Amino acid sequence: MPIIEVDHLTKEYRLGAMQGLKQTLLNTAARLSGRQVSERPLFKALDDVCFSIEPGEVVGIIGHNGAGKSSLLKMLAKISTPTHGSVKVNGRIAPLIEVGAGFIPDFTGRENVYLNGSIMGLSRKEIDVKFDEIVAFAEMGEFIDTPVKRYSSGMQVKLAFSVATSIDADILIVDEVLAVGDLAFQRKCFDRMEDLIKRQGKTVLLVSHNIRQVERLCSRVILFDKGRILADGEPSPICDHFYEQNDEKVRKDTAAKLSASSKGESSGDVELLSVTFMDAEGTPIERVEFNSDVTLCATFRVGERLVNPIFGLGIHTVDFLYLSTEISENIFENRTYEPGEYVVSLHIRNFPFLPGVYSVRLGINTGELTKNIFYQEGVCNFQVTTANRYRTQSMQEGFVEMKGEWQLKSLA
Repeated sequence: MPIIEVDHLTKEYRLGAMQGLKQTLLNTAARLSGRQVSERPLFKALDDVCFSIEPGEVVGIIGHNGAGKSSLLKMLAKISTPTHGSVKVNGRIAPLIEVGAGFIPDFTGRENVYLNGSIMGLSRKEIDVKFDEIVAFAEMGEFIDTPVKRYSSGMQVKLAFSVATSIDADILIVDEVLAVGDLAFQRKCFDRMEDLIKRQGKTVLLVSHNIRQVERLCSRVILFDKGRILADGEPSPICDHFYEQNDEKVRKDTAAKLSASSKGESSGDVELLSVTFMDAEGTPIERVEFNSDVTLCATFRVGERLVNPIFGLGIHTVDFLYLSTEISENIFENRTYEPGEYVVSLHIRNFPFLPGVYSVRLGINTGELTKNIFYQEGVCNFQVTTANRYRTQSMQEGFVEMKGEWQLKSLA
């Protein structure tokens, strides 16, 4: 029997500011008289969502900001109610959804521990038994009798995490809190989560933008997009799908921004017409397969003669970190090209950059004394992908592959 059942769940919000009592009464009177009332459209934070979770499952909830992840968790924790549909939870929930959620600023840490424990269904006697363990885990011994309003956000989360994970709940809901605190405390959080998951067999719902966390801890991942479930299944393919979706969004979003923010200069004699990638068969491509052979082609028009031209083609990240540049020094030496249209191409074997979104920059020098007549960053942005599911995508492992050879020897 599922421990969580979500059936055609929809949550709608009215966009815009709250209306005053006077405007509300005027709108009501207008409706009663049959007149049209202009209202802002409803926004669907969740749109007809259906899924179920079995006891002991560890489910990651991922998606872009505004995809509906936190709205879903608030429905499950009964912090918010559905507009349509239903949510059935068969067990006690320990929600850890927002920083210091449920804490009263003027209460001390001790008082808030007892308050939160009571809200989660513990008796005072049960909290007494667990209190020292909660305080010790949160490393809050000397601050426990200080009002919470004097705590940092990290201290609040440490105490809230300790309370939520100390109670004997069937379901733990965690929303973006495992990255708070110093590295030592993060290590403790991971160890406790692994204990809850692997040894105690708790059902856990984890919302995080740290995809490494999700892949490591979860047995199943649900990808949300615009309030709907886009994908649901094994962690690796779903997380890879999210990376690809994210890279595609970055590629599109940065296309216009690059031209506005990138550096560039031109003598006015060069007009760049296009920059494209070609695969091994000479077909134009928007996505480059990692470790494949590709050709980068720049088509341009010149209004003056090119004498001893030198071309530079480089790769940089969308935030302008230079990664590599190839310069045609001496390749076109002692040559002159009349005004017209040309294509300069650079063939790259085993394209070395790891999956992610990158951009191209182009420079052109000419003349006996070598003067720069064109330079532009961000002339083309492109996405690198891979079919290798063992490689984490989207620049999570750096930019370039190291082709090393591993070896392990016993010293005994």
